[in-house]
Amino acid sequence: MKIGFTTSFPVEIIFAAGHIPVDLNNIFITGNAKKFVEDAEFKGYPRNICSWIKGMYSVVLASEIDTIIGVVEGDCSNTHSLMATLQDQGITVIPFSFSYYRNQSELEREIKKLEKYFNVEHHQVLQMKNRLDQIRKKLVYLDELTYKDNKVTGLENHLWLVNSSDFNGNPDDYEKRLDDFIAEVEIRHPIKSDFRFGFLGVPPIISNLYDFLLEHNVNVVFNEIQRQFSMPYLEKNLTDQYLRYTYPYSVFDRLEDIQIEIKKRKLNAVISYSQSFCHRQIDNILIKKYIDIPVLTIEGDQPGELDARTKLRIESFLDMLKY
Repeated sequence: MKIGFTTSFPVEIIFAAGHIPVDLNNIFITGNAKKFVEDAEFKGYPRNICSWIKGMYSVVLASEIDTIIGVVEGDCSNTHSLMATLQDQGITVIPFSFSYYRNQSELEREIKKLEKYFNVEHHQVLQMKNRLDQIRKKLVYLDELTYKDNKVTGLENHLWLVNSSDFNGNPDDYEKRLDDFIAEVEIRHPIKSDFRFGFLGVPPIISNLYDFLLEHNVNVVFNEIQRQFSMPYLEKNLTDQYLRYTYPYSVFDRLEDIQIEIKKRKLNAVISYSQSFCHRQIDNILIKKYIDIPVLTIEGDQPGELDARTKLRIESFLDMLKY
């Protein structure tokens, strides 16, 4: 079975049960994203609802996916209504929650519920975790090739890390392609850039953001949430792994991680990205308050390329950094 999900969760359970996990976000953004959004709006989804929610709705109906795991706490509150509209279409929906306060016992309970639903033993899940951690170690190395050796572009880093949410449904194939990519970049000349940026927030709906930055001699050497999807801490315990995963928890948990990485990666500035109509736009108030290097906030709405206004804002920001 293909098991769709709305954002990263203990994917080890799905693999251990012999099913194929599918990150709906990745299918949406790599497909005909604009049409997915339009189809959802035609079905009645409002204009002022996040495009990712609308895209995921259409992806499920257009794909051979009959079961969805929706993260109903620790992600988007609109997921509740997304799951209701999918259930109305005959899709099986399974809720999963991350506790706001990073509560270990509550997270263990959610993991056990999911293991019970898919009829898999915890030791089988840990065996799968060990297998996936072999790949995650290589992603940690890829990340180091990005910020230490300057041999990986921000876009390449983004793509490999964001796809580690489900390993494209096939960890063996993903690992083989990753090995080939690492062998290729190890012999590259370092990328020369004027500025080292961090990208904060959810992966962008804007298709050419990284390319535009690189054209202006900016390389992104820190992709915050994408890196979190790759589970870089390599904890031995499954619950500990998903307790250290910052995305579902408060902005203060994210800020602690961001501030460490700013120093380690010697960043000149960060772009704080948020999606239109998302509650995480409010987090930018605190991100600007507690990060002590320049911050540019940008917003994405519909899937597509950078608009002229955002290009001008980025160029003005770069001029400010130069002088």
